[in-house]
Amino acid sequence: MAEQHSSKGIMVATIIVAIVLTAVVVPFSMKAEKSAADASSADQADSRIQPVARFELAKATPAAAAGPKDGATVYNSVCGACHGTGVAGAPKAGDKAAWAPRIAQGNDTLYKNAIAGKNAMPPKGGAPDLSDDEIKGAVNHLVGLSK
Repeated sequence: MAEQHSSKGIMVATIIVAIVLTAVVVPFSMKAEKSAADASSADQADSRIQPVARFELAKATPAAAAGPKDGATVYNSVCGACHGTGVAGAPKAGDKAAWAPRIAQGNDTLYKNAIAGKNAMPPKGGAPDLSDDEIKGAVNHLVGLSK
């Protein structure tokens, strides 16, 4: 016949297994605690919690080394965005009827409006890094397209 185990014997065996497992596991956990305590200096903690990446906004440096831009380049890179399509009431390049009254005011008025801004157009067309001479070249180019 099969031998029956008493509940007292099972309980003793369970306690013995628990003691053996505890004796094996505790030294390993103590070792992990010691290494964590050794590595707890402020410098090491800071290095462990650093973000994965950093993001820094910086102002783009103007391409001053390339020299002054000519009127066509300034028009194509700055002015053409609005004057090419007529955005916000900007007179389109090549529209002689829209440009005739403006051209009649004279170049000095056109230069002043382009440099200081007028209506929806910001000063220097929104490119403050451009020189006044570069803006004047763009105005001359735009007037040349519209005559």
